[in-house]
Amino acid sequence: MELTPEQRESILGWQLIAPCLGVIGLLIIYPILYNLYLSFFDVKLTGDKIFIGLANYEKLLKDTAFYGSVLTTFIYLVGTVFGTTLVALLVALLMNLEFPLRSLVRTLILLPYFAPVISVVFGWQFIFDPVNGIYNHVVVEVLGISAERHNLIGEPKTAIFVVIVFDIWKHFPISYLLIVSKLQSINKDQYEAAAIDGYGPFGRFIHVTLPGLYFVLGTLIILRFIWNLNKFEDVFLLAPNVETLPIFTYYAAFTGIIDQGFAASVSVVQFMLLSFLIYFYVKKVLKW
Repeated sequence: MELTPEQRESILGWQLIAPCLGVIGLLIIYPILYNLYLSFFDVKLTGDKIFIGLANYEKLLKDTAFYGSVLTTFIYLVGTVFGTTLVALLVALLMNLEFPLRSLVRTLILLPYFAPVISVVFGWQFIFDPVNGIYNHVVVEVLGISAERHNLIGEPKTAIFVVIVFDIWKHFPISYLLIVSKLQSINKDQYEAAAIDGYGPFGRFIHVTLPGLYFVLGTLIILRFIWNLNKFEDVFLLAPNVETLPIFTYYAAFTGIIDQGFAASVSVVQFMLLSFLIYFYVKKVLKW
């Protein structure tokens, strides 16, 4: 049976994308499926696996440390996502104004994002060092706000806020870059029309700027939720005592009483949360 031109073109298309699909299956789909498979087993240090069904998930539901990591992750996500977006928006609005040396300032703003993580982490650890850190020196000796020095990174209850501030400082430049690019594409006639209608600066921001930034802001917020739910290196390097879900999974899998089956079950739960966020992004933001 002779193939039609449309059928031959379809077959050629599948042949062209087959290598890409193979790589995706090998690097993405296979690890996900294997992790799901592993979550139903008790994995021994010798490599032996004993099938235990849903026991890891039952253990997970009873683990108070897991719920603690979920709460920590929630605080981290809310603080970093909305903090990053707000700071990026404010900086973008300022950088959209005309002032001397604006190009230089715009360049300097991008430095935190491009700086190596390990280098800036060491710098932040020095800032909050309880003995020689700049923060304690200013708070205790210069301003006299506190009578004693505090190890903010050493205490999990305060370290989470240091991590949040660090994440905002480190990652707001990329959000700022996207927002300021969109700001410059908004038609200036809309601002003039809003001014004629009697709207002041705040009214123009609400009725012209925000609607114009809807897609960018929605995309940044959802993607930042997805990225930060998986964030490991920034948090672990700066404050390993802040147990977000990725760090909780790492400790379960590779430290103390090594329990890779249990860690796999945590990863499955995290993957389900990520899948929901991706679905929400595709349906509500991209509107596919």
